[in-house]
Amino acid sequence: MEKGAINNGFELDQKDLTNKNDDLYETDVPVEILTTQNGDLAQDNKAKITKWIKTFLKYFIHIVVIGYFSYAAYHYHDVSYYECTWNSSHLLCGIQFCSGFGMLILLMSFTYLGLFYYYIFKPKVGRSLHRNYLVPLSDKWIKFSRTTVVSLVMIGILLAALAVFLYFETRDEPQKLVSLVAPCFFIFCGYVFSTKRSAIKWRIVITGITCQFILGVICIRWEVGRQIFECLGNKVATFLNYAKEGSQFVFGDFLIDADVFAFAILPVIFFFSFFISILYYLGTMQWVVIKLGWILQSILGTTVCESVTAAANIFLGMSESPLLIRPYINKLTKSEIHSIMVSGFATVSGTVLAAYLSFGASAAHLITSSVMAAPATLAISKLYMPETEVSQTTSESIELEKTQDSSILDAASSGATNAIPIVLGIIANIVAFVAFVAFLNGIVNWLGFLVGLDDIDFEWIFSKLFIPLVWAMGVPKQDCDIIAKVVATKTIINEFVAYERLGEYIESNQITARSAGIATFAICGFANPSSLGILIGSLSAMAPHRRATITSVAFRAFVVGSIVCFISASFAGILIQEEETQYAYDKIFEKLGRRNNTLV
Repeated sequence: MEKGAINNGFELDQKDLTNKNDDLYETDVPVEILTTQNGDLAQDNKAKITKWIKTFLKYFIHIVVIGYFSYAAYHYHDVSYYECTWNSSHLLCGIQFCSGFGMLILLMSFTYLGLFYYYIFKPKVGRSLHRNYLVPLSDKWIKFSRTTVVSLVMIGILLAALAVFLYFETRDEPQKLVSLVAPCFFIFCGYVFSTKRSAIKWRIVITGITCQFILGVICIRWEVGRQIFECLGNKVATFLNYAKEGSQFVFGDFLIDADVFAFAILPVIFFFSFFISILYYLGTMQWVVIKLGWILQSILGTTVCESVTAAANIFLGMSESPLLIRPYINKLTKSEIHSIMVSGFATVSGTVLAAYLSFGASAAHLITSSVMAAPATLAISKLYMPETEVSQTTSESIELEKTQDSSILDAASSGATNAIPIVLGIIANIVAFVAFVAFLNGIVNWLGFLVGLDDIDFEWIFSKLFIPLVWAMGVPKQDCDIIAKVVATKTIINEFVAYERLGEYIESNQITARSAGIATFAICGFANPSSLGILIGSLSAMAPHRRATITSVAFRAFVVGSIVCFISASFAGILIQEEETQYAYDKIFEKLGRRNNTLV
C-alpha cells in the first residue's frame, strides 16, 4: 500500500473523528428551533393542566349534584314521614312530577340518560348499530313502503284506525264530527288551487296531517300527554312572569298593576329575547332545532332547510327562525321559500306568549298549537305549492348560522337590545291597524246610518264572512258569531287584539270553554297584514336577490299559514273536552286575579 494512500486515509479518518468530537462540544441547532420546542413543551404542559382542571370540575359537579339529590331525597322522606298525610296537598308530599321532588327526579333522569347516551351508548354501541342495522333496515323499509300496493294498504289502515277512533271519541257527542268539514274542505282546495297537481307528493301531505292529528291526540286527549303539556305551559308562564320584576323596577307599580299593555305586557319580550340569545350563544338552540328538523325531515321526507325552519318556529318568531339558515336562503327553491313563510305565519314565537297569557289564553293550548303546526306547515305548504325543483342543500352540507357575540354577557346584552325593534314594531302596528280599522268602522257606520242601519260597521260585515268557517271548525252555533269576530280581528288587525277580545268573552261567560279552546288554536299564528310586510322585509334583507320570488309567494303563504291554524283548531274541536277545558280556564283567571266565573 502506498504511503499517500495511507496518509489520505488517515486524514479522512482524522477529519471524521474531529467532526465527531466537535459534535460532542458544539451544536448546529438554531436558537429558534430550541425556542419552539420549549414553547411546545410549555403548551403541552398547559394543555395537560387544563385537561386535569376540566376533569376535576366534571367530577366535582357530579359529586355536588348527586350530593344535593341525596339530601333532597332525605329531606323529602323526612317531610313525608312527619308532615304529609294521605290527602295532603303540600308541594313536597307525594311524587308530583310537575313540582317538588318529582320534578327533581325527572330532571336528574333526563340529564343522566342524555349523558349516558352521548358519552357511553352512542360512541360504543350506537354508531355501529346505526351503520350496520338501522340504515340497511331503513333503506329496505323505504323501498318496501314506497310501492303502490303497500302505500294503498297503509292508507287504508290509517283511514280505518281514524274511523274507529272517531267513533269512540264522538259516539256520545256526534256534533263534534262537524269539525272534520274544515280539514276536508281545505285539502280539497289545496288540490284544486295547487300550483302543479301532478307534482303533489301525497305521502308528505298524508304523513304531515296524520302527525298533526296524532300530536293533538297526545297533547289534548291523552291524559298523560295533557298533564305534561299543562305542566310545561305552567312552567313557561311562571318563567315569563319573572319579567314582571324588571318591569316594575323600571316603570313602577302603578303602570304594571293597571295592566297597561305597552308597559305590563310587552317588556317580557326583552326577557325572553335575552334568554334565547344566551341559548343561541351556547349552541343549545341550534342543537335542539337541528335535531327536531332532522326528525321532521326523516318522517315527512321534506328538505333540510324547510324542516329546520319549521322546527325553529316552535320557539322563535317568523323573522328569527330564517336567521338559522341565512347562508342558504339564496339557494332555496321557490317551494322551500313558500314553506318557510308558511311556517312563520302558522305559529307564534315564545317572545309573545306572555302577552297572550295575560289575556287569559291557555299556555298548554298555545304550546300544543305550535307543536302541531310544525309538521302541518310542511304538509299543507307542499299541497298548495309542490316541489318542482332540485334542492341545493342536504343534511350533510348544512351548517346552522353561528352567533356573532363574543361572550355570554355580550349575547345577553344584544338579546335584550335586539328586542327593542320587535317591541316598537308591535306597538306601531297595533296603533296603526286598530286606528285604521276604527276609521273603516266609522265610514261603514256612516253609510249604514244614511240608510237606517245604525249597528253595522266594517268589523261586523267582515266577521260575517268567517261564520261558515268557524262552524266548519266545530264551534257550536250559538258561539259562531262571537268566534267569527275574534278570527276576523286576528286576520285584519293581529292576534294580540284578538286574544285580548277573546279573554273578555271568556271572562264574561259569553262563550263556552270548548269554543274558547277552538278559537285559541285558530288565532295562534302571525298571519295578519302587518306580519306579511315584516316577513317580506326580513327575508328580502337576508337574500336581496330572491326578493321577486319572496314577494310572489308571500300572499299564498299568508293564506296557507292561516289554513294550518284552522286545521289545528278543527282537530282541537274534536279532541277538547268541555269540563276539563272549563276547569283550566277557571284556574287561569283565578291566577290572573280576575273574576273566577264558571264558564257556561
